[in-house]
This record gives sequence, C-alpha cells and structure tokens, in this order.
Amino acid sequence: MLLRENTKEINIGGVKIGGNNRIAIQSMTNTFTEDVESTVNQILRLEEAGCDIVRSTVPNMNAAEAFKEIKKRIHIPLVADIHFDYRLAIAAMENGADKIRINPGNIGSRENVAKVVAVAKERNIPIRIGVNSGSLEKEILEKYGSVTAEGIVESALKQIKAVEDLDYDNLVVSIKSSNVLMAVEAHKLIANKCKYPLHVGITEAGTLLSGTIKSSVGLGIILSEGIGNTIRVSLTDEPENEILVAKYILNTLGLKKDMVEIISCPTCGRTKIDIIGLAKKVEDTLAGVNKPIKVAVMGCIVNGPGEAKEADIGIAGGDGVGLLIKGGEVIKKVPEDKLLEELKREVDRF
Repeated sequence: MLLRENTKEINIGGVKIGGNNRIAIQSMTNTFTEDVESTVNQILRLEEAGCDIVRSTVPNMNAAEAFKEIKKRIHIPLVADIHFDYRLAIAAMENGADKIRINPGNIGSRENVAKVVAVAKERNIPIRIGVNSGSLEKEILEKYGSVTAEGIVESALKQIKAVEDLDYDNLVVSIKSSNVLMAVEAHKLIANKCKYPLHVGITEAGTLLSGTIKSSVGLGIILSEGIGNTIRVSLTDEPENEILVAKYILNTLGLKKDMVEIISCPTCGRTKIDIIGLAKKVEDTLAGVNKPIKVAVMGCIVNGPGEAKEADIGIAGGDGVGLLIKGGEVIKKVPEDKLLEELKREVDRF
C-alpha cells in the first residue's frame, strides 16, 4: 500500500500536499460565486476557522471571471469546481484558480480535455480528478452490476490515464461515496495503484450530527491506515463547521498537534454545576487557541481532580466552588463563576 508520505508532492497555490506534508483541511463555499462580496466574506470566515484550501463552484462564465477579484481578497488557495463545460475550466485558470476539479469523463471530448490540460500545463496548475459513486460511467456500472468500490477505482484510474496520456501528472485524486464502508474499501484499493495525493471525504454525509458521525468513522478508518493527504468533511451545514469537525478528526488521530483537546465528564447524580453549559463555554472560549494541550472539564469536586489527571489543565466545580487543577493537583480554589476566567488565564500561560 502506498502510504501518504510516499505520494507525489503537489503545490496548490503555496499549500503543498502529498509526501511528508501535513494533511490539509478543505471546505467549499455555498454562496453564488459571482457574488464576490458574499463569497469573499465566507472564505475569510473559513480562513479564521482553520481552512487551508477552499473550493468554489464555477457553473457559468460570471463565476469564472469572479475568481480574479476573489483571489485579491483572500489568503488561501482557491480551487475551481468544474462540471461539463471545459471553457469554464480554462476561464477559471485564466482568472487565477490555484487548482481545478474536473471529472474528465464529463468534460466532453478528448479534444476538450486536451485543451484544459494544455492551459493547466502552461500555468502549472494542479488538476484534481474527482470521481463520485453517483457519476460512474455506464459501462462500468454494467460491468460490476452496481456501484462498487472496484468500479469507483477503475473509473478513477481510467480518468487519471486520460490526463497522463496528455503528458501531465500534476494531479490530485478524489474518489468519494456516501457509503462509508464502500469509501473505505475504495481508498484501500486505490492506495495500491496510485502515486498521487488523495483528497479524502465521505460525500453527501448529511447534517451536522449524522454527517459528523459518518465522516468521523469513514475518515478515521482511512486516515488511520496511512491513506489521505487532504480532507473535506461534507456537511449539510455551515462550511465553518466542516473545518471544526475536520480539525477534531485529525486531532483525535494524532495527525494535528496544534489544537486544544477538551475532555469532559458525561454528568451524573453527583454533578452540582451546569457541566453541559460550562463545557460548551470552554469549547467556545478555547476554539481559537492553537496549543497542543489537553483540558479537562469536570462536574464534581470530589472525583474531578483524579479524573483530570490525564489532562494538562482542568477545572471542576459544584456548590458554588470551583477548582483549578494542574497535573492532577488542585492549584487554586475560586468562586464557581470565575472558573472559566481562571482556566483561560492558565491556558494563556501554558
């Protein structure tokens, strides 16, 4: 199996993926791309949330031309999402796209694919070859009888070869399915057959709750196998939440080491503090802190210090009293309403 560190390195507008580079987090705007103001504002919010690469749809020429202005006002690579019309791919690249996402199978004739590749080659712009379970060729569906992991991989390899035959290998590959186990199997199969960095995600995963669960399971398995160089969590929700979920997945797997990890007790009959509200406030307060530390939020001053031993810093409270814990030892007793303030002060010192 070709593990992520052995894949080809690709430079996407200054963000390198593949090889020994870190796993990049992506999202996609849901504004009308030609509405420059709305699109830029959303991208800036995504940047603040921790997005490394952003993709915007290009359904028409106005959207392609908007890339020129959008690029001036953002700070992360901008990818053009193209379907069907090769002219839009060319226009997006001419207006500053740092990468284009196409499925060569739906972009038209080989001649049209060649025109797109020629412009990409001239400007050294990476092409992401994207194949979804819902877009497989008729002959592949007939061969396998239905959508299968093998069929997804065969389609992707066919599209890769179509571009390689045009003497271009500045490629990123994406194979996605909404079926978690099928996606896992497909990624294991293609990791043995493809030298290019893989863009990994569970497509059409669902709403914030169901989509987070499906993405966490699917991406967790794939990434833990050493597969995947960049990820996008697909949620029917605000794009900023895709970034947050992606960060938590990477952090949980030990693949992102600049994020606060919060552990909190699940509440019980001993809890004499609003632990649910407190844990949420802690999460919100520390969301922008980029430090590899573990913070415990406990609802019982009897067992809290012991349960927080694995954390770098912890708090526990009840009956109006709060404890600040460090290295499993109580270092300060404060009024309950001062717990959050004291925790933030201690985290800032860390």
